[in-house]
Amino acid sequence: MEFPISTLRNIPAFHRILLLAVVILTALGSVHGRHKVHKWETVEYSAISCRAHSASLTDFGGIGDGATLNTDAFRKAVDHLSQFQSDGGSMLYVPAGKWLTGSFNLTSHFTLYLDKDAVLLASQDENDYPVIAPLPSYGRGRDTDGGRFISLIFGTNLTDVVITGENGTIDGQGELWWNKFHKGELKFTRPYLIEIMYSDNIQVSGLTLVNSPSWNIHPVYCSNIIIQGITILAPVRSPNTDGINPDSCINTRIEDCYIVSGDDCIAVKSGWDEYGVAFGMPTKQLAIRRITCISPTSATIALGSEMSGGIQDVRAEDIVAIDTESGVRIKTAVGRGGYVKDIYVKGMTMKTMKYVFWMTGDYGSHPDNNYDPNALPVIENINYRDMVAENVTIAAKLAGISGDPFTGICISNVTIEMAPKAKKLFWNCTDISGISSGVVPQPCDLLPDQGTEYAAPCNFPTESLPIDEMEIQTCSCRKKIYY
Repeated sequence: MEFPISTLRNIPAFHRILLLAVVILTALGSVHGRHKVHKWETVEYSAISCRAHSASLTDFGGIGDGATLNTDAFRKAVDHLSQFQSDGGSMLYVPAGKWLTGSFNLTSHFTLYLDKDAVLLASQDENDYPVIAPLPSYGRGRDTDGGRFISLIFGTNLTDVVITGENGTIDGQGELWWNKFHKGELKFTRPYLIEIMYSDNIQVSGLTLVNSPSWNIHPVYCSNIIIQGITILAPVRSPNTDGINPDSCINTRIEDCYIVSGDDCIAVKSGWDEYGVAFGMPTKQLAIRRITCISPTSATIALGSEMSGGIQDVRAEDIVAIDTESGVRIKTAVGRGGYVKDIYVKGMTMKTMKYVFWMTGDYGSHPDNNYDPNALPVIENINYRDMVAENVTIAAKLAGISGDPFTGICISNVTIEMAPKAKKLFWNCTDISGISSGVVPQPCDLLPDQGTEYAAPCNFPTESLPIDEMEIQTCSCRKKIYY
């Protein structure tokens, strides 16, 4: 807005002041149009630890345009914030945007926090994922012999790590990896979205994980783990996109999660054949609560098949399965060794299932030919109670191992409504033993009915697990809002 000097001289002083104000406001409006105005907003969240220091990914050159690779920004941020491990810990805030990145490592006493409109996009370039050694309890990668691509978010030998947010998203962009798997083009095992190893006090919560190249969340050789409020989504035909896989972990709580998967929604593991036996680290003291699962080709909860280090004291309750191959499945084989024992499941609702109960003693996948053919697994004290299921093809397929039966199976207060085209043999049982009461349809003869009048329901422990005593705090962080 320009005026000739002669014109300004002819305008009264008061009007000149008003005109000058208009010019200034117009100029400021133009500046605001070019540069967004921001304000600060405080966000509260729940975590096992609050942090004294924080930074934004943009402080380290991060650009959330969905195309710029931010791997260096993440690595620089974590490296900088690691200096505060002994000074109240630190948090890295990932603001709204699409943040393309390859793999990066976490540090101790650290929180990774995703804004509700933040999307981490996993790079599809193999070069952005260094190759690391196989897990010692597996002896090889799951997809191929030898090494494996490191996970998108990775950490090892850590203490006090939180990965959380306002339901921000981690997108594995896995289709390229799935195609390589199907075509046999993989040289190394596919990356997972989140893997934490040899660590203590871990929380993963308040996130949506989509299209993982393989497994989604894999704590391994860890203790004191909370996985809570997670949504996991993958095409139901995507290969090995397991939801949550606690593996040789002690004291774990998984709750309030919704999982749509191309494989098991929750797969409990502890090592593979001779490697798992030698490593000897079981998964035990595991609580699974309020989980919803959709997986037409796999299990809601699978125990194994890699269970050679042992699985003990698993408690699952308030579980919903819809259009899923099986409710609870135990997978093992000759050569596994190890054990699955003291398993307790109650309060499960199932709709459109192939199997309600499935135990398999001939799941014969082996890492190599060096397993011990005399290493027989022990499956005992398996308890299921208070369940309903509808539109079921087969009530149960329970197949132990000849000469090594599965024992101590208890099923009580279970009602199964068979599908119109159900198999004629509702219960198929071999090499097992146990009891039942209040089960419809009538179980097989190897699970004799004790009668509901005198029989006690199958056991479910009343005492809490140590992980239930782990305290959750209300923390807060400041985020910059643009308008």
